[in-house]
Amino acid sequence: MRERHEKGTWYLVLSGLLLCGCHGLRAADPSEQSFADIERGRYLTAVADCAACHTDPNDKRAFAGGRPIETPFGLVAAANITPDPETGIGNWTDQQFDAAVRLGRRPDGARLYPAMPYLYYTKMTAHDVSAIRSYLRTLEPVHHEVHTNRLSFPFNIRAGMHVWDALYFTPGVFKPDPAKSAQWNRGAYLVEGPGHCAACHTPKGMLGGDQNNKRFAGYSIQQWFAPNITNDPVAGLGKWSSQDTVEYLKSGHNRWAGAAGPMAEEVTHSSSQMTQADLLAIATYLETQPGQTPSVKPLAPGDPTMTAGAAIYTDLCAACHRKDGTGSAFLIPNLAASGAVASRETTSILRVIIQGAQTAATRDEPTGPAMPAYGWQLTDAQIAAVTTYIRNSWGHAAAATKPDDVRSARNSLQASRD
Repeated sequence: MRERHEKGTWYLVLSGLLLCGCHGLRAADPSEQSFADIERGRYLTAVADCAACHTDPNDKRAFAGGRPIETPFGLVAAANITPDPETGIGNWTDQQFDAAVRLGRRPDGARLYPAMPYLYYTKMTAHDVSAIRSYLRTLEPVHHEVHTNRLSFPFNIRAGMHVWDALYFTPGVFKPDPAKSAQWNRGAYLVEGPGHCAACHTPKGMLGGDQNNKRFAGYSIQQWFAPNITNDPVAGLGKWSSQDTVEYLKSGHNRWAGAAGPMAEEVTHSSSQMTQADLLAIATYLETQPGQTPSVKPLAPGDPTMTAGAAIYTDLCAACHRKDGTGSAFLIPNLAASGAVASRETTSILRVIIQGAQTAATRDEPTGPAMPAYGWQLTDAQIAAVTTYIRNSWGHAAAATKPDDVRSARNSLQASRD
C-alpha cells in the first residue's frame, strides 16, 4: 500500500478543513449526541486518517492543525479541526461541515484545495460524516490559529479551484455494485471513500488530477513513491495473499515488506486501528484491481554497473537482506519479491539508501526495525550502482539508475530538511 501519507497531492490525506470566520452559528451540544454516534465517529476518524495531517507531530495537540502538507505546487497547512469557536470548527453547522468534507467548500463559499481529499470523501455517506462530526465535538478545544494557504502565486488564488473542480471533481456517494459481494463492496467503499488510497497511489497529471486510466499504479509524493497496489504480480500486490495485506495494514509488516514514511504514519494512525473485517474487505477489493506489468529486459549480470552494485550489496546489504534478497519475514523486507523495488520510479529506494528509514512500530509488531543511512558513506555513482543491481536481480528488470538521479535525490532531500 501506500508508503502516505504522506496519506497526499493531492496525496495521502485529510489535510485541509480550511478556516473561515463564521461565528455566531449554533453548534450542536455534545450532550445531545449518542455514545454510539461518537464511538462510530471515533472509528471513522481513524479510518479517514484525519490525525496524520491535522495533528502536527512537532506540536502534538490532537487535531489542532498546523502541519505543513507538501504538494507539487507548494505547502498547504492542515487546519485546526478541534471545536474551538474562534480558530477551529466549533461554530460550524453540521451542514457546513458536511459541505467541507464531501464537497470541498468552506462555510464562506470558498473552495478547499485538494490537499483535503474531498475528491474521495465525497463518496462517504452523510451518516458517516455526521458521526465524524459527533466525535470531533468531544475533543478538547484548542485555540490555535492556522494560516492554511501557503501556496505561491498563482496557486494561492482560490478562485482557480472552480476550474480545477470542474475538470477533476465528481461529487456523489459511493454506489455498491450489486454483482459483487458485500465484502467487496465494503472494501470498495473504504478504499475509494474514507481511506482515500488513490490520493497517494494513483498517478497525477500536470494539474494534480488523478489519471484514472492508471488507477493505483503508484505515484511519487512527498519524496516517497507510493507503490503500485494493483494485482500486478511484479510491481504490485499480485504475490500477496489476503492475509498478507491484512497483516501489513494491521501491523505495518508482513512476510514481504515493512511500512515506512507516509505509509508508516497511515498504519499508525489509521489501518492499525481498523477491524479485521474491514481490513479483509480492503484486501478483497484490492485483489481485483487490474495491473499491467511493463515489459523491460534486465541488465546483463556482466554489465559493469551490475558488477559494482553486486560488490556493494554484498558488503553492505546482504547481512540483513541476504544474498538472495529474501530478507527476514516480518522484520527485514524481501527485496527479491518487492513491488516497491520493481516500481517504475526510484524515489523511495534512493531515499531509503541515502537517508535510511524507520518502519512502523505497532502493538502487533512493536519492534519497528530501521534501515541505516548510507548517503554519508557512498558516492552518487556507488548508490546508483547498488540501486541498479537490486532493481535488476532476482527476477527484477529496470533501467539503470544514473548518478545524476542520485544527486537530484540528495538535493531534494536536503532542501526538505532546510
